[in-house]
Amino acid sequence: MECNIHVYLLNQHFSVEHAEAHHDGKESENNLKYDWEDEFKITSKVDAVEELPMQTYPLQGVLDDKPFSYDIPNMRLFQIISEDAPTVFVGCSESILDSCTLTKGEEGYLIQIYLKDYEPMANPIPGLYIAAQEFPKPLVF
Repeated sequence: MECNIHVYLLNQHFSVEHAEAHHDGKESENNLKYDWEDEFKITSKVDAVEELPMQTYPLQGVLDDKPFSYDIPNMRLFQIISEDAPTVFVGCSESILDSCTLTKGEEGYLIQIYLKDYEPMANPIPGLYIAAQEFPKPLVF
């Protein structure tokens, strides 16, 4: 099975009333439901996907030739488990999460994450969205 991940940034200015009155409830060019959408696909054989609320994510890397490691608390993570690839985590800070769904179908898994538009955030690696107030200060330039 494969896993498709869709992340949407909700447009706080989207008007349901305008959409219903003028466009049969659908968004229009001047009334967009989402500011942007990220889409990812895990094509290796996915064995399982597990939703993990209120987790700590270990953000690790190298900056100026020095390794760093920071624990990011209060994350909603999805653990994607595959026998022929490393485990992958996607998700976001609970404070910027509007809603999310995990669906398993015949062809694979679908993860949909909806982010609040009015909360500043960082996207340090694909599929990971961290609220600005929870992002490690030493990594902010």
